Amino acid sequence: MRDRPAGFEERELRLALAEGWRIDVAAMRYVAVGGGSYHWAVRDGAGRRWFVTADDLDDKAWLGATRPAVLAGLRSAMDTALALRRDAALDFVVAPIPGCRGTPVRPVGPGHAVAVFPFLSGAAGRFAEAWSAPERAALVDILAALHMSTPLVAAGTRVSVIGLARRQALDAALRDLGRPWRSGPFAEPARALLAGAEDRVRGMLDTFDRQANTARASALALTHGEPHPGNVMREGLRRMLVDWDTVGLAPPERDLWWVIGETGEGRRRYAELTGRAVDPAVLTFYRLRWALDDISSFVNRLRGEHGHTADTEHAWLALKETVVRATRGGR
Repeated sequence: MRDRPAGFEERELRLALAEGWRIDVAAMRYVAVGGGSYHWAVRDGAGRRWFVTADDLDDKAWLGATRPAVLAGLRSAMDTALALRRDAALDFVVAPIPGCRGTPVRPVGPGHAVAVFPFLSGAAGRFAEAWSAPERAALVDILAALHMSTPLVAAGTRVSVIGLARRQALDAALRDLGRPWRSGPFAEPARALLAGAEDRVRGMLDTFDRQANTARASALALTHGEPHPGNVMREGLRRMLVDWDTVGLAPPERDLWWVIGETGEGRRRYAELTGRAVDPAVLTFYRLRWALDDISSFVNRLRGEHGHTADTEHAWLALKETVVRATRGGR
């Protein structure tokens, strides 16, 4: 996130770290990386370092429709990440550090929640970069191990919904294309873009609805949800998965479409490791689902009240890219 969270002060974060984790902050630096959470690099007086996140409880629709539901979903996700690290012994899982009371998530004010993670010295990839053959093979191995851990940690893990978290918002936007949107500087450009692609987007939604039952009929595994290059940290030869707020039980293809190319690279390797064949139809479904989820999320943001900020500009540019790619039928 490029913008800092509205209504959230760093003094509140310092207090939460002191009370929740006994971290006496000596230095704190905002890190404008990733999406969906706000990040800080923190150092205490003894030189120990942590990576700290703050989540907006109004901006995680896949976890729930209310702040209490989102907080409960976030706690469940972090508990699952901890179980993967501790009980399943998956050392590629970057799990949160439990606080003084044993919980990995602490609410701060009415609208945010904080979690603390180990500080990693490596570097993450870029969201849109292509996997090299060795990287693809390494991630297939990691995802196979994750999915095979399901019997150890599935109890209490939430089931990831098949449907789109912001489907109602996208449907409402499609019904409202006949009049200008005046909620902010990117609202009308977003409306015009969506209007030009309306038939294609409606067709994508129809295809999504037809294919959803195939995904629902698939066996479930414990999935990360977003194992793209931006969520893979590289420390020498090690590869580690970060950002576990999307973890959930789902068809394995929810993860695999990120690493198995459209020509099938990695499919045989995964089947050999797990004994489970990859379903190309479900891969296609989750590839479509990602595009529609992005469109609905960006449209929802730009149709609502907003100003011209780094994050809203990013949402507009990302919406254009996603719609153009989807209109052309690309990935």
